Amino acid sequence: MTKTYHLKRLTWIDIENPTPQDIAQITSEYKLHPLVARELAGPSKFSRAVSYKNHLYLVLQFPVRIKLDDHHVIVPHEIDFLIGKDFVITVHYQPIQPLYHLGKAMETNAILDRENSDEHAGHLLYIIVEHIYDSMRQAIGAVNSELTASEDSIFSGNEKEMVTVISNLSRELLDFRQICRAHFETLESLESVTEQFLDQTFTPFIIDIKKNFAAVRDAVVNGHELAKELRETNDSLLSTKQNETIKFMTVVTSVTFPLSLFVELFSMDSPNTPIVSEPYGFFVITGIVVVVVGLSFWYFRRKKWL
Repeated sequence: MTKTYHLKRLTWIDIENPTPQDIAQITSEYKLHPLVARELAGPSKFSRAVSYKNHLYLVLQFPVRIKLDDHHVIVPHEIDFLIGKDFVITVHYQPIQPLYHLGKAMETNAILDRENSDEHAGHLLYIIVEHIYDSMRQAIGAVNSELTASEDSIFSGNEKEMVTVISNLSRELLDFRQICRAHFETLESLESVTEQFLDQTFTPFIIDIKKNFAAVRDAVVNGHELAKELRETNDSLLSTKQNETIKFMTVVTSVTFPLSLFVELFSMDSPNTPIVSEPYGFFVITGIVVVVVGLSFWYFRRKKWL
């Protein structure tokens, strides 16, 4: 599916799931390098910035948060950028919501009018990438918000359930960081190859893009640190609860085992068994058991074992 946006003298072509005909058409119309045409046939899985005779070729992997059953997962979505003097072509192989919403906004020219970005296609690239980074920051914010909310559940006695929740959120942040790992180096490469196509006025935009990516990266790092602290706290509380349970069971066993042996001794069928043959023997034995249990628990509580 191909959508074209004409913005003053700039053109943005957004292609989703390109067909061979789509690739052949843009290759012919914009004189793309044959290697680029071959790359556009499918995802390349590697981020990079390459300069050709009349265009730049930029590949970036962007993390997308997707709902899966009762949790979210982070999956990589690739976008290939082709930047010429007065055009930007984006090629992707899955629906990408930020591009869809940006296209709707650009239909009114509201964004470009506000940014005064009709000088060259580099400004258009800046707006597209920044819009995607904004979406990434929102996704990270959602993960961090869920982590913050899980703190209340940890201290509400739900430590066992929180093990899975925190692990899933930690995995999201780890996948987020892994997918974005190559962005900074790729943007550095882009800055070094833009001068032959775009004038020096684009350099501040590249710097701003890198700053915004740094903000995304810092948010991921902060979320990962928060997840680590919450996991350690949750594990500590869970371990403490398990230790308390084991301690209680040990105390109960320490009390009941001798008493069970005591009662078994008096249950033997022997004519000389004391107390049992007495008129109130049952009540005496029961009273002894009750007193011993009471004194045992009193002693354990005094020693703060319970």
